[in-house]
Amino acid sequence: MECLTIEKLEMQFKGVKAVQNVSMKLEQGKLYALIGTNGAGKTTIINMISGVLKPTSGTIFFLGQNITGMRPDRIARLGITRTYQNLRLFKKMTVLDNVLMGAQMHSTCGAWQSIFQTSRFRQSEEQLRAKSRKMLDIMGLSAYENEMAGSLPYGNQRKLEIARILAGSPKLLLLDEPAAGMNPQESRELVNIIRNIQEEFDLTILLIEHDMKVVMNLCQYIYCMAAGEVIASGLPQEIRQNPRVIEAYLGKRARNAAN
Repeated sequence: MECLTIEKLEMQFKGVKAVQNVSMKLEQGKLYALIGTNGAGKTTIINMISGVLKPTSGTIFFLGQNITGMRPDRIARLGITRTYQNLRLFKKMTVLDNVLMGAQMHSTCGAWQSIFQTSRFRQSEEQLRAKSRKMLDIMGLSAYENEMAGSLPYGNQRKLEIARILAGSPKLLLLDEPAAGMNPQESRELVNIIRNIQEEFDLTILLIEHDMKVVMNLCQYIYCMAAGEVIASGLPQEIRQNPRVIEAYLGKRARNAAN
């Protein structure tokens, strides 16, 4: 079953085509990578899928529904959530409260129930708190739930961001350079975490990443972009050996690192 379908997507900024004629298909429950050099158009694709940018032309279908140009909050409620290259945590809130912010997106209680602290509201809050603690446990952050998010080491802040969006019960997870700034050990841990959450929650994941070891060890299918276009797509071993990919992106040094 197809989770996401992109057809002939284009994005122009003041007449310059940042993305042109991009088509992609993501099957439900699989792990995909979107790779390419800086400026290739990868984050622009993520921004269009998540509603941050409205495409100049083309269509985006999520679980059969046309979401092209839909508001980000509506897209998030449908089940598409994302991380950003730069961390977007509430650094002066506790680790647990950060995750609760993600879980509360699906709260069914209204404003008056919150104001009057009804029994339904209290029950809902307990359920959301339990769900948030489960996400922290999955990410290995349970011991830090009462600490300020800003006090965590950088690698744990990255994990916290993923825990927060997992609490929103996504169907499609968009990860924009999740291993950026991590040391090799943290990157290896992240690979295992992403693989585990993909399997446990049957998530479809689209990953933007420059660390080719992370990409090759984690992803089942890869799209490669250059100058706003998809120049190749295929299984990891196919992408590793693709002459256009090697020339445009990997190069001999990166190709050897991925082996």
